[in-house]
Amino acid sequence: MTGKGERVPATGREAALCALLEWERRRVWAEDALKKQLERAALERREAALATRLVFSVLQNKNLLNWYINNFTRRKLDIEVRVILQLGACQILLFERIPDSAVVNESVKLARQYCENPGVPGFVNAILRNVSREKDTMALPVDLATRYSHPQWLVNELTKRRSPQAIQAVLEWNNSPAPTTAQVNILRTSAEQLRKELETGGVLAEPHPWLPDCLELRRTGDMRRLPCFQQGSFYIQDAAAHLAVLAMKLQPGMRVLDLCAAPGGKSFAAAVAMKDRGEIFSCDVSPERVALIEEGARRLGFRSIHTQTQDALQRRENWREGFDAVIADVPCSGLGIIRKKPDIRYRPPDLLVPLPKTQSAILENAAYYVRPGGILLYATCTLLRRENEGVTEIFLKNHPEFSLEEFHVPDPVGKAWKGQITLWPDRYGTDGFFIAKMRKAE
Repeated sequence: MTGKGERVPATGREAALCALLEWERRRVWAEDALKKQLERAALERREAALATRLVFSVLQNKNLLNWYINNFTRRKLDIEVRVILQLGACQILLFERIPDSAVVNESVKLARQYCENPGVPGFVNAILRNVSREKDTMALPVDLATRYSHPQWLVNELTKRRSPQAIQAVLEWNNSPAPTTAQVNILRTSAEQLRKELETGGVLAEPHPWLPDCLELRRTGDMRRLPCFQQGSFYIQDAAAHLAVLAMKLQPGMRVLDLCAAPGGKSFAAAVAMKDRGEIFSCDVSPERVALIEEGARRLGFRSIHTQTQDALQRRENWREGFDAVIADVPCSGLGIIRKKPDIRYRPPDLLVPLPKTQSAILENAAYYVRPGGILLYATCTLLRRENEGVTEIFLKNHPEFSLEEFHVPDPVGKAWKGQITLWPDRYGTDGFFIAKMRKAE
């Protein structure tokens, strides 16, 4: 069973198949593979939305879909066949509005287009009809790794920190659809005015449940085409990342360094908090990533942001003790944002082993730039202790001049008495995130 070569997708299902095949073969980010296929296909909006939902749903439920498929065949399947079956089973099991018969017919059509073996279409037809026939009588797998399509090692790691019931809630959250979270640029508009403008453009916008000047968006389409986006009325940032900036209590006139800034969300939040008065040095490792920050700052109208290409691991002697606040939102495993990047869960765990060493080195550099009495903020978008408290504990042991400082952010998060907090998505409805606020002695 071999593929027939690259075609230009004509339907949403075909675009999803091509994107998933590229992800399987090259392990590129699924979001990038999907974007490439949608640009090639130029599908109408409904078909593009179907392709997007299919790609995310398959990646969110890959282990479970394979479990269903394997109940009806023990054959070793070529990757094209496996993905076609995953797409079909996903629609039969998880999509309510599409008739099973239509799913089977469309899947057989994909098999004819993408598989040279003439027996594959009949095989696909038989497997998916079995899935359809048995879907209401088969008991779901008991183990969480299969049921929620997370690697067993990650389930084991999380279970060390929370109860099995809580971990199940986290896994369910990771597989749920994520709204787009928009922070209002209150230096240009208000939340209510922005909401009206978004709804005029066909976007569903609701106030965030507890974070002021924040909206949750659905049916956004291509946001870049919205006039209010082009006019700099908002930027995209999860509530958790925004809380990290609120924790610092920045004031106008401060001098702030954002070491790993791209695409710029925390720098933008800092500019709003400082009323665009002061200096924010927004850095990242490559000119391409820095260009993203510059583009966003221009669109939002922030003059306090100064960009620079700078590796956070390389020390700048001329920045020594030069900043009132330094943000180190370090590269991490990203396991707190699985809901938005479902393929993160499938990265080999050995790739994550070196991360704490890199994170500690960046934190060391960040501390070097904090003036006496200044703030050092350490943040990640992961839930693993070794990348969070494990890093800050070693740092504080080696740097007695720094201490954790309690902070207060909007409820339900409220006060972090110990100066650091893990934001669990099932508790707060945010990305999984870690924030530690440290103060340098005068």
